[in-house]
Amino acid sequence: MIYKLTFSCEEGDNFRLCFDADPESTFLDLHNAILAAVKYPDDQMTSFFMCNDHWEKEQEVTLVEMDGNFEYDNMVMENTRLSELLEEQGQRMIYIFDPMFERYFFGSLREIAAGQVEGIKLTEKRGTAPSQLQQDDGLQGIVGKDGKADWESDEDFYGDSQYDDGEIDMEGFQDLSFDDGSMF
Repeated sequence: MIYKLTFSCEEGDNFRLCFDADPESTFLDLHNAILAAVKYPDDQMTSFFMCNDHWEKEQEVTLVEMDGNFEYDNMVMENTRLSELLEEQGQRMIYIFDPMFERYFFGSLREIAAGQVEGIKLTEKRGTAPSQLQQDDGLQGIVGKDGKADWESDEDFYGDSQYDDGEIDMEGFQDLSFDDGSMF
């Protein structure tokens, strides 16, 4: 039996991956095949999620064992065979490749075909995969394009050219002492 799996992503430029897989291969084998196909490093805490027909997450298959009280059993990629969770044609899953921003590939068991395949083989790669990690825009406006902080290149940052020592009301500050450790 051959599982024909397809993965796509809304971010990629017409991006699509297709694999032929032995049902006895593990989710770790599939994880490694995906990373090799898109040339991502193996340094993220990726996961697979089985999904219902509305792409709602159900059973998770993690890269490493996770502790906790979850609705579903903890399943680890290395110990979970594809045939344990993928049972029928059209079944859906997602593969989270950027856990920080929860970006993922949509996957499906497109077909269960007669025959045999050893391991997992890439049969089609189309389009361009998105970059693995999305950059956080939290530094936008703080760090300029040159990599320097905005205040390093802007002499008038926060109006420092208009600073006047006389504007500070020193009342209440004279009782503070940093020498006796009373602040901590």
